[in-house]
Amino acid sequence: MPFTPFLLPITWGIGLLSLALVGGGLYVVWLWYVGAVVGTAYLVGGVASVIWTFAGRWIVLWLLRRPGPDEPRGTRDGSSQRVQRPDGTELRVECYGPPDAPPIILTHGWGTNSTEWYYAKRQLADRFRLIVWDLPGLGKSRGPNDDNYHLEKMAEDLEAVVAVAGEQPVILLGHSIGGMISLTFCRRFPQYLGRRVAGLVLVDTTYTNPVRTTSFSSVCRVLQAPLLTPLLHLTIWLSPIVWLMNWLSYLNGSAHIQSALTGFTGHESRGQLDFAARFTPLCSPAVLARGMLATFAYDETATLPTIGVPTLVLTGHLDRVLVPEASLHMCEAMPSAYLVKLQPAGHMGLLEQHVRFGEAVGQFSARCFGATRVGASAPAGQPVPPHHTSSRLCHRDHGRIAPTVLQQPPEVAARDQRLFRAGGLASRRTRAGCGRLAAKVPDRHYRSSATYR
Repeated sequence: MPFTPFLLPITWGIGLLSLALVGGGLYVVWLWYVGAVVGTAYLVGGVASVIWTFAGRWIVLWLLRRPGPDEPRGTRDGSSQRVQRPDGTELRVECYGPPDAPPIILTHGWGTNSTEWYYAKRQLADRFRLIVWDLPGLGKSRGPNDDNYHLEKMAEDLEAVVAVAGEQPVILLGHSIGGMISLTFCRRFPQYLGRRVAGLVLVDTTYTNPVRTTSFSSVCRVLQAPLLTPLLHLTIWLSPIVWLMNWLSYLNGSAHIQSALTGFTGHESRGQLDFAARFTPLCSPAVLARGMLATFAYDETATLPTIGVPTLVLTGHLDRVLVPEASLHMCEAMPSAYLVKLQPAGHMGLLEQHVRFGEAVGQFSARCFGATRVGASAPAGQPVPPHHTSSRLCHRDHGRIAPTVLQQPPEVAARDQRLFRAGGLASRRTRAGCGRLAAKVPDRHYRSSATYR
């Protein structure tokens, strides 16, 4: 599950409770053993606490979710290479698909690794060359010697990964912090846009400090300096203990409950929930904390209007980590942006709605690369609309947002009209329940977004 601001105190609380569970259970068993307490109930209670600590996740998963037909796995079966960076970073880069196919570079979220693209690799590698990489300090990539995890540094790392694609134009696809890195890349390397970068796909991400665009943002903004920042520094200092707490939380199932409530909408499978919950204990808490501290200074609001390449903005309609309003604001501010809502989906919609996610990305990418090969197929300054057989997509028409209706059979159009209206109502409910953004987003966004069900 991605490492995010409003989850930090919750993660600490769950971790401390997990330590108390195993420690208390062992202590009670020891007291019974030495005769300090008498009675079978003490022994049963202590043993049960210890067993739950190491096997509780199986009970939680059995109670919460059903198994799915295609459960994700942390496979790494593509061709790999190591990319050395001047600061000591060593990036693990993997390639999937035909070497001469159009390349898509996939950047994962913070607190996960490149194996989160399990479904994308299965759905897209037959048509595109997928280049996935582990961010510094995560997965199989080595972090920098100076512990610099600022987004500026990771945007420079992304430039090195773009070089792996050779001279072909690429599409940059980023999930969560991966999208933030892509936006930072656009500011740092504007000369790449339109020449080396044919398009962007921004998935469940934001354009500014995530504290401002998360659930309960008004509370998180107040707590950023007095609570969140000190907790992150404490996480760095006590990294081995936090790592132990994270593993205990995963084994006893509390991490799964947290992931189910914050990353999904209840439609994920048992394997998808376990897959998402397992990411955090596999990461170094110190690396996660340093990266989160770096995001507090992130703001690419001024960059959005300068990005002229076609951009697909994907968001889960109930994303509680980075609320959909952030995606809507980006769609408004970027000249050639399209908004697609996955429904029902949360922050991990790329798992929960992986079929729809793959369809949207694949068809958008095909249109982007098609336009790149034949030249500018749209007037200067106008976006190239992605093709989808059942969608309404945002496009700009002389400075206003209007829905584009693609050609489709009448019965499909009627169905999409119903889904379209339902998606708008769902988004308004989401907006009412989430923290406010610094900039208000007009209602017209909700009327012109695509909804995939």
